[in-house]
Parts: sequence; C-alpha cells; structure tokens
Amino acid sequence: MTTTSTSPAVRARRGFHTRRWLLTLLTYLITAVFLFPLAWMILAAFKTEAQAFATPPVVLFTPTLDNFHRAWGAYLPALTNSLVAALGSTLLAFVLGLPAAFALAVYPTRRAQGVLTWMLSTKFMPAVGVIVPLFLLFRNLHLLDTLPGLILMYTTMNLPLVVWMMHSYLTEIPAAIYEAAKVDGASVGQEFFRIALPLSMPGISATALLALIFAWNEVFFALNLTSSAAAPLSVFIGQFKTSQGLFWAQLSAAATLTVLPVLVFGWIAQRQLIRGLSFGAVK
Repeated sequence: MTTTSTSPAVRARRGFHTRRWLLTLLTYLITAVFLFPLAWMILAAFKTEAQAFATPPVVLFTPTLDNFHRAWGAYLPALTNSLVAALGSTLLAFVLGLPAAFALAVYPTRRAQGVLTWMLSTKFMPAVGVIVPLFLLFRNLHLLDTLPGLILMYTTMNLPLVVWMMHSYLTEIPAAIYEAAKVDGASVGQEFFRIALPLSMPGISATALLALIFAWNEVFFALNLTSSAAAPLSVFIGQFKTSQGLFWAQLSAAATLTVLPVLVFGWIAQRQLIRGLSFGAVK
C-alpha cells in the first residue's frame, strides 16, 4: 500500500485560496463596520420619535414616512442652495485653478514649489481663527446669507485642492507631447485646451467630485455666514435640534435626504473617480 503526499504546488495553491478567502472576509467586515452608522441612520428615519429613542433599540417596527413628510418642505430650498453653492464653487475653482496648475506644472519657475506650499498651507489654518474677519468682510460687502457669498467662500476653500491635484495630474503628461506641439506651432492656449485638458479628464473628474463633496459637506462657514435665504443642507439638518429637544427620527430623515444625492452621484461616477485617483493625484 502506497501513500502519495500533496505536492508543494497544490499546498501553495490551497494557501493562496485560503488567504484570499480570509482577505475577502476581512474586507466585508470592514465595509460592514463603516456602513453600519449609515444603515442605522436610514433605519431610524422610518421610525417614530419614541421608537428612535427606545432602549434597547427597536429592530422590528412598522415603517412610517411621516418624518420625510415633515422634512420635505424645508428640504427643497436647502437642496437648491446646496446644489447652486457646490456646483458654482466647483466650476469657479476650476476656472481659476486649472490655468494656475497648468502654469505651475508645464512652465514652472523657481518659485513654483513655494507657491504650491503656500496654497497648501492655507488649508492648515483653523476655520475658527478666520471666521471673525470673514464675517466682518462679508457683512461690509453685503454677502451675508447670499448664494454669491457662499460660492465665493467654497471657492477659496476648494481652490488649493484643485491646484494641487491638477498639478499632480498635469505633471504626469510627458513633456515630449508639449514639445511636439511647439514644433507644430501650437500656442500656450492650444497646449492647454487641446493637450492638457483632454489628457487630464480622469483627473478633472476625480478632483471635481472631491470638490463637490467638500462643498456639500461643509457646515462651519455655512452656519456662520448664512441664516435662512442661502442656508444649505448642512444648516437645514440643524433645524431638528431645538429648545424642545432633539428630534432624532426627523433628524435621521433629513440626514438621509441630504446624503442621498451624494451617494447616487458617487455611485454613478465611481469608475471615473477610481480611474482618476489612480492616474496620478495620489502618490
């Protein structure tokens, strides 16, 4: 009677499949941990206030849409303000930031790195340290509680992000392409519009999505520079914490309505986002 031992190749293959299975399981567990707060928030949105505050938590209940009905009236104006502020500031940040990133990447000077470092340093400044002069400036310019003021604020917030990320994308484009264009007589404007922009579209998509998300989620400047007329969704959520207490179920419904557009847009644009982030912005 003879016995055959498992070959090293078979053992290696089994070990590989085991590691891959464990890694997949770990990935699902990490995903579940990150998605649990979102799922709990959506679940609470369909509960009554008593069920939302119940201890231990109520898992089996009859869903209700009353919280969404109460939030819907104030949701539409805030949604319009958020869309206008986020889209307008992103567009303006690209109009100003793309030419700057192109100049710093394709025609750098000795001060180029210093300019990039200075722009990035503005992101390190705590928002609470500049809110008082910003409030006074906005008040003197009559920009308080206005959409142009909110767009201007979000543009200054996202401009360093656009310049830094697009600078990384544009430096990935081989210099030989620009040199060939110059030999053919291309101007700087033609290099920008016909070479830089088409070749960096994945980076533009990823940067635009990040700028939109940052503007959509911003709450500190919105709370201090707006009140009612230009209040975005981040301010709208705060309406459900009143002197009478915290309306947890209504707050969950409002938060669900707030994150829903970003989730849908991110799901649609996820392929472009992954492609753009892998193109050169994250190093």
